[in-house]
Amino acid sequence: MSEAVSAGPLAWGGLIAFLTLMIVVDLKAGSARKHMTVRTAAVWSGIWVALSVAFGAGLWLVAGGAAGESFFAGYVMEKALSLDNVFVIAVLLGTFAVPQALKADVLTFGIAVALMLRTVFIFAGVTLLELFHPVLYVMGALLVFTGVGLKLSLTTVVLAEITFSIAYVTVIVRGRLASIPLEVEEAARDLGCTPWQALRLVTLPTLVPALIASGLLVFALVFDDFVLAFFTTGVDPQPLPVRIYSSIRFGVSPAINAVGTLMLAVSAVLIVAALWLPRLFNRKSSSLDLITGGERR
Repeated sequence: MSEAVSAGPLAWGGLIAFLTLMIVVDLKAGSARKHMTVRTAAVWSGIWVALSVAFGAGLWLVAGGAAGESFFAGYVMEKALSLDNVFVIAVLLGTFAVPQALKADVLTFGIAVALMLRTVFIFAGVTLLELFHPVLYVMGALLVFTGVGLKLSLTTVVLAEITFSIAYVTVIVRGRLASIPLEVEEAARDLGCTPWQALRLVTLPTLVPALIASGLLVFALVFDDFVLAFFTTGVDPQPLPVRIYSSIRFGVSPAINAVGTLMLAVSAVLIVAALWLPRLFNRKSSSLDLITGGERR
């Protein structure tokens, strides 16, 4: 029994054509009745479930138990998620006060767009996981964060910003770790350091520039991240980007202008320090050499 199911272009083309036909039939059946009754909806749901079970049973017989179990596991999960979508759709239709005569057309358009976006996200997600495996842990953290059901507050803002920014810190610190020769830690161990002492006295001091750089980068990103702060913050306290956006509608206060001026001045001072401080400590190169493309003498 093989672990994967192999099929030629003809089989895949036939499956895609059949699924497209079934989607068209489903949308036509839904739009043909402006007032769908519970009995009619139950009959159509039974038809689709029967077709899915028949396909899974055929796959089980042809490709083996592993393929059949994978199909039914995915089908049950998607079915459970679709039930949640029913409540979301009902809330959206009620919130936007969609007229009864337009609900079928709006629902048809929404389902079509959802299918296209889901296809794009599936292929993009698979590609991203293949190229950068740690994304899997970030997605898992997002699922845990949303599943806990925390109320919007300062805690949710902090957790959201950490989840968003940890990838940048990982890339910078990991690059610095990769540049540290393994012989440095081995030399520290040969000189009598314990593993903890080698980490504290050798590895961590070497990582200080990367930690500072990642901290400054995350600070700049979080300071300007209005979208994430807006959707995860509660009534109080409000992050600075949300407060600035709120004040724009009623007039920017002098305090906001002072904060903007202060941040501009601090940014300029940090840039000058990053360019010229290495020279003060008699280092042969600095960030200015990286910008100008060579070492000055």
